[in-house]
Amino acid sequence: MEVVRVQTIATTLSNKIDTIPFEFIRPVIEQPAHTTFAGPVPEIPTLDLSDPDTDNLVRTIAKTSSEWGLFQVVNHGVPVDVIKRLQSVGKEFFELSQEEKELYARPPNAMSLEGYGTKLQKEVAGKKAWVDYLFHNVWPPSRNNYKFWPKNPSSYREANEEYAQCLREVVDKLLVLLSLGLGLERNVMREAFGGDDLEYLLKINYYPPCPRPDLALGVVPHTDMSALTILVPNDVPGLQVFKDDHWFDVNYIPNALIVHIGDQVEILSNGKYKSVYHRAIVNKNRVRISWPVFCSPPSDMVVGPLPQLVNEENPAKYKTKKYKDYEYCKLNKLPQ
Repeated sequence: MEVVRVQTIATTLSNKIDTIPFEFIRPVIEQPAHTTFAGPVPEIPTLDLSDPDTDNLVRTIAKTSSEWGLFQVVNHGVPVDVIKRLQSVGKEFFELSQEEKELYARPPNAMSLEGYGTKLQKEVAGKKAWVDYLFHNVWPPSRNNYKFWPKNPSSYREANEEYAQCLREVVDKLLVLLSLGLGLERNVMREAFGGDDLEYLLKINYYPPCPRPDLALGVVPHTDMSALTILVPNDVPGLQVFKDDHWFDVNYIPNALIVHIGDQVEILSNGKYKSVYHRAIVNKNRVRISWPVFCSPPSDMVVGPLPQLVNEENPAKYKTKKYKDYEYCKLNKLPQ
């Protein structure tokens, strides 16, 4: 059965004001018009990774990872032109003909997330999110399945490989700071997630213009099952984070990387760091695109609260299990 993509639906609705299909209309308790905080947004911390004061960086990352589970990083070392190339080739892919994009479609009932698609997981009452996507691994090279990497534009592979190489240094530095923030040796967290075998899965989220952004969501509320997620946005705002019973807009900072604490870091830290609960809203007139990279342990890696952080006063709050088992439960909405 042919799948109708959201980008196609958006094109057919472009001249029909105030109309979206029923399956995209969220319940009132989820609709952005009713749930987005309208007052002053508290400042979501920004880390300057070039700060020579390591102690200050450690304090800041520990505090924001405990309180927000999300922060932005500037002066991160990824060259601006590398990010621009990543964005350019991703945008070009979604501007291809539908026929060409379908060459990279995620196979039906595939175990892997890789490929071009629309609906990622089953939702209650058959609701849908206003987004199309492309998933593929970008690191380590042994995990890359290039049949899901677009051949058009021709520079797609080079741009993504270059970005992945640069991103690894950022992730390594963040994991060191997070370890130090827990009072641990600098490499504990990185090694607990597999060291050099840490896997990087890229997703491009493509949110077409939506006639009723007040009623729809681009991505429904969730936490990421990864260890860390590093996100590059375009300049169209849309990311929102849930804190203190409110949905807050995340401010766009040019050339910054947005870092999400994921479930595996929360588990490893035994709850000290919080996996951020977040969602994406859409825009009436402009395309929003984001490039999250999910950094996760290898599938057979066993992850649980670090023994150094567990004692009689602070018992383990999470089960220890293989990452692939955690992933299966998360995707199928099963108890952990």
